[in-house]
Amino acid sequence: LVSRYPVRMLKYCALSPARHDGMIFFNFEDIGGRYSALSYFGIVPAALIGADIEKLLDRAERMAQANQRGDTKAVNPSIELGATIGELAAQGRDKLTFLTSGPIESFGLWLEQLVAESTGKEGRGILPVAGETIGEPGVYSKDRIFVYFELKGEENKESLTKVKALADAGHPVVIVRLKDKYDLGQEMMRWEIATATAGAVLNINPFDQPNVQESKDITKRILQAAIKEGALPQPDFEGANSDEVLLDATDSHFEDGLMKFLSKIKEGDYIAIQGYLPESENMNKALHELQHRLRDSLKAATTVGYGPRFLHSTGQYHKGGPNTGLFIQLGRESKENLAVPGKDYSFDLLISAQAQGDLEALFKHKRRAIRITLGTDPENNLNRVLDVFAGTVQPQT
Repeated sequence: LVSRYPVRMLKYCALSPARHDGMIFFNFEDIGGRYSALSYFGIVPAALIGADIEKLLDRAERMAQANQRGDTKAVNPSIELGATIGELAAQGRDKLTFLTSGPIESFGLWLEQLVAESTGKEGRGILPVAGETIGEPGVYSKDRIFVYFELKGEENKESLTKVKALADAGHPVVIVRLKDKYDLGQEMMRWEIATATAGAVLNINPFDQPNVQESKDITKRILQAAIKEGALPQPDFEGANSDEVLLDATDSHFEDGLMKFLSKIKEGDYIAIQGYLPESENMNKALHELQHRLRDSLKAATTVGYGPRFLHSTGQYHKGGPNTGLFIQLGRESKENLAVPGKDYSFDLLISAQAQGDLEALFKHKRRAIRITLGTDPENNLNRVLDVFAGTVQPQT
């Protein structure tokens, strides 16, 4: 935890920003990005938006002290959680599902990066599933563990009833109750230690991310070739048939290709929807509807991520974790050509290179993957993908 003097300075600057030209806070060099929420990297932005960072850090310190007691009256809460998650993952329950809602809904995305990037390597790992609506017990396979976060004042009896139904059906369920949003400080401390502990149980290093740099290197090669030739180079899918990998949602036969791809799924597999698409409320709704239709029809854990953001979260797990994923990359034909300042390429070309680089990296690691192009109207054409499952399942409400 940072010292109290800089915290007070941060609080003063947040309250009186006009009085200062700026301040520099030097973060500790040995803190990795995903473990840095309680360092200056996390608390400086928190102070600037007006959060009471002393209260936030007090909650984190409370968890730190609970971890150090180690007496017979209080089990180490972080290590106990991490050991439980790690042991369950080793037994096949390696899909860690975070159920969050309301004011703390986005906390699931932070947990997603922490867990996936820390544990997904050497063919092992724990897949975090965030943003999922709670389903009936029958839509889940025996590869899940659920963590339900309940914020005081935001309790939902219907959700809690569904969570208890999952427990009654034999699924491991952890319920975390927060008295207010500042309890997120204690949860950050808990989960950082728990994640490191789970990594130790799985016998992997939770503090490196070898496959993140790999995707960057492939993207750099593709981008350099595109600048030189004026177009993206032909993709390298490690011998796979490009006609089966590259699908077009505006083509009348794309449904056959999608169903053929999904027929490869096996028990214990997961599906990752990777959207290299413009984020919007309608797009979010459509992607999450697709997530639930795939989950309900195939009983497979299904994740959703926007590219290139997920490259620094679940992207590590996708390449370094177990080879149990089916990857559906969704792209578009952009109408824009905005130049990157000071560079010889546009933002559109950069994102296209990142998408192709990610796809090539997946095939390099013998993953099952396809790319579906949604044309120049991705929101409407995504409905064609949804229509493949029409009549099979109903959208999640």
